[in-house]
Amino acid sequence: GDYKIHTFTGDADFVVSSVGNGPVTPIGGPSNADYLVVAGGGGGGVWAGGGGAGGYRTSFPGGTAEDLSLGTYAVTVGAGGTGNPGPSILSGAPYGTNGSSSIFSTITSTGGGRGGSPGCGFAGGSGGGNCGAGNTPPVSPSQGNSGGTRGGFPGYGGGGGGGAGGVGSNGSTTAGAAGGVGAPNSISGSAVSYAGGGGGGGSIPAGGSPGGAGSPCGTGGAGSGNSTGGAGTTNRGGGGGSGGYAPGQAGGNGGSGIVVIRYKFQ
Repeated sequence: GDYKIHTFTGDADFVVSSVGNGPVTPIGGPSNADYLVVAGGGGGGVWAGGGGAGGYRTSFPGGTAEDLSLGTYAVTVGAGGTGNPGPSILSGAPYGTNGSSSIFSTITSTGGGRGGSPGCGFAGGSGGGNCGAGNTPPVSPSQGNSGGTRGGFPGYGGGGGGGAGGVGSNGSTTAGAAGGVGAPNSISGSAVSYAGGGGGGGSIPAGGSPGGAGSPCGTGGAGSGNSTGGAGTTNRGGGGGSGGYAPGQAGGNGGSGIVVIRYKFQ
């Protein structure tokens, strides 16, 4: 239609070579650009928390667009974090990693927190499962949610990683929990869901689930009982699922982020 849409799945430059003449109808004149900036999801833990989704920030629909000037804007697309490689469930190291931030103009979305392995998950855009805090650092509107808590004896099911659309579920005494749901957005012209949390892992085959399992928001990786956790969806910012109890079962990697820019050109 009357809009141009630029989708970045990797680092690049966005060059503004001309701008419009000021405010027009509808609001959001020709020098303004709507954006979707999703960071990389955090890596999943082992027998513990799922990775938190990458931070999710958008002006579409109904938010405040970026007022752009002539010039070049560097676009950074955050990579997903690595899952805990799980050489031993009791080794404590090496842990997985947080996702990396995505950046456009003045907007920074923070990478998702890694899932706990087996301690607390890390803070991030959305927090890793096992108590990782979301919306860290804080922005308004919030860029994400916190991870769920770990269950108790005997299964110690891992909490789900936080998602853009909701907190991670809490693990139970028998199984890992679902990650927080993602958020749908149609800035690209089609309804696509982003930033779902990774599922928590358990000590039995009944592992956790991706964020929003059974819904269009399921962009996080599935947690596991006795195998490797699922990976977050590429260019959706999903958190990685936690691996299961069995030694050597790794956490899933977080999904990479994305930046989408949309503006009216006629």
